[in-house]
Amino acid sequence: MTTTPKIIDLLIEARWIATVDQPDVLKNHAVAIDQGRIVDILAQNDAATRYAPQQKTSLGNHLLIPGLINLHTHAAMSLMRGLADDLPLMDWLQKHIWPAESAHLSPEFVLDGTRLACAEMLKGGITCFSDMYFFPDAAASAAAEFGMRAMIGILTMEFPTAYAVDGDDYLKQGLAAREKWLDHPTTHFCLAPHAPYTVPDAIFSQVLTLSEQSNMPIHCHIHETRQEIADSLELCGQRPLSRLNELGLLGPQFIGVHAVHLDEEEMQLLARNGCSIAHCPTSNLKLASGIAPLAQLHALGINIGLGTDSAASNNRLDLFGEMRLASLLAKGTSGDPSVLPCRDILRMATLNAAKALGLEHEIGSITIGKAADLCAVELDNIECRPCFDPLSHLINVAGRENVSHVWVAGKCCVEHKTLLPSPANRLEPSIALWQNKLEYCRKA
Repeated sequence: MTTTPKIIDLLIEARWIATVDQPDVLKNHAVAIDQGRIVDILAQNDAATRYAPQQKTSLGNHLLIPGLINLHTHAAMSLMRGLADDLPLMDWLQKHIWPAESAHLSPEFVLDGTRLACAEMLKGGITCFSDMYFFPDAAASAAAEFGMRAMIGILTMEFPTAYAVDGDDYLKQGLAAREKWLDHPTTHFCLAPHAPYTVPDAIFSQVLTLSEQSNMPIHCHIHETRQEIADSLELCGQRPLSRLNELGLLGPQFIGVHAVHLDEEEMQLLARNGCSIAHCPTSNLKLASGIAPLAQLHALGINIGLGTDSAASNNRLDLFGEMRLASLLAKGTSGDPSVLPCRDILRMATLNAAKALGLEHEIGSITIGKAADLCAVELDNIECRPCFDPLSHLINVAGRENVSHVWVAGKCCVEHKTLLPSPANRLEPSIALWQNKLEYCRKA
């Protein structure tokens, strides 16, 4: 008795599939997708008889991986890419970035900047990003326009901007944006207190209460520079992490961004409390903030994801670059070439980041039942030959230029290295407009 093949929306065949939640790379397998979700993972021969796809994508010498997750960025700052380079963090912020924002910050700025970032990230295999910036409604609109999955931060700090006047106002505005997007399938919100040096205790307490009430992650810069720690000791008599711990913020919902300068006790504190870290190696190096103790943090079992930070401080929204740099820095600083093998690095850019965002049951691995957020990496060009280990090539050889296809919830967003018909072809006028405005401001 023959069984009638099941009709599904999409079947993707690839030479290699790295599911991330399984140790072995699958060879000559296929992923069956229906209604935006993964319904099966099986050998290609079996898929040919079991499923009748409405659409089929056959990938030759490709590695299929989960969509990459950018655990920390300020997407709209793409419009300030290269505006002020070769400066330490506080000079960069106080003398260049904050004045530019003061002059130009608006919903239109955030919408156009985030649209530019989405185009760049999608082409580089990033299907989800965690954002921290002003005017979250505009950022959410841009992500939805491009079909990206996003965790939009409810930014809060104490000093006034064109967006809000004080900490309470930031929270009020952000919560209103969250309410507007509450039913959107790929848009999520987290709480994003900027940093201990810009947020008072009373606002941190409100953030904690909101996190507990609404089950939202807390996304916060922490221990990025030595100066931050020195200033905290002078003003508060304690280091920033100690202060946040006393306020009750450290827990599984807490994502510490950067976490470069940590002593042994602080690393243990993060581990005991089940915190996550957003590791941003390129930004840390470019701003000369330092090198995070990645190998030690990983050895303690701390959940670590990868982020790019902004295109103003990186200057790329490129997780392939972050994966390779994180791997090399961990090996070089630890003196152990065996630490953080390629499988662990890929996990940081996918499942670990999903866990930090509370989305590990939805994305981060190629698993039956999860959303079909996928990235195909072509390993057929001469620079990738021969290929003995596709995971090694993913981390050590390939770059974002090798991304050929990207899907979010089963919808193809990048095909044959090209963004599908989308708002991307309307980006140029807005980019030119903002470049002219920012250039005029810089020369004034």
